[in-house]
Amino acid sequence: MARVISKLGLGSRTQAMQWVREGRVRVNGRLVRDFEFGVQQDLDRVTVDGLERAPARLVVMLNKPRGLVTTTKDEQGRETVYRCFKGAALPWLAPVGRLDKASEGLLLFSNDPAWAARITAPATGPDKRYHVQIDRLADASLLRRLEQGVQWQGEHSGAPRVGARRIGAKSVRCLRAGRRNAWLEIVLDEGRNREIRRLLAACDVSVLRLVRVAIGELLLGDLPKGGWRTLSQEEISALAG
Repeated sequence: MARVISKLGLGSRTQAMQWVREGRVRVNGRLVRDFEFGVQQDLDRVTVDGLERAPARLVVMLNKPRGLVTTTKDEQGRETVYRCFKGAALPWLAPVGRLDKASEGLLLFSNDPAWAARITAPATGPDKRYHVQIDRLADASLLRRLEQGVQWQGEHSGAPRVGARRIGAKSVRCLRAGRRNAWLEIVLDEGRNREIRRLLAACDVSVLRLVRVAIGELLLGDLPKGGWRTLSQEEISALAG
């Protein structure tokens, strides 16, 4: 049941279970209060508050502030990115990819799961560009190593282990340098969770600040911290290639 509601773009699986409990879901016109009730997407008519499908595709970009988690509801009670939409007249929107709690910048939301999957898939999604402040100066050797990549399997006692999966940047350049630290521009073609932090940690470099500034040709620009705006159809189409 919850899976079908999510595929229809009406809401997340967690939201679907809550709506079932609230008596807002019907299957073939019948009120259903069991979220494990079996349905077939192609055969059964599932509605939430009378709606069978999500409204027209909507994509919103947010300048995520540091300190918020990218989830609809956090089990630890931490503030989520949805705080930024409080009071806004928006339909259900799910994050398109993620930024971890300590990261900032461009984060997308959409009510279209199929479009979101295309944006986040390595084979079809656009590049993601980040500005990253590190705790040391960047020499040519470091930049080369970040582009060549490292092997990553996970973490053990806070330290990276050699593993089967290679992580690396598509491109890296130094934007500016101070006395003790530098800002890098790092481009990823995948952008998996904490990829940049893991890559830099493998090179014994700590991240002081991480800001996603672009997804494909879509720029964060001067959108204020915590601010959001809807994307035009031209911007949406451009992101999907």
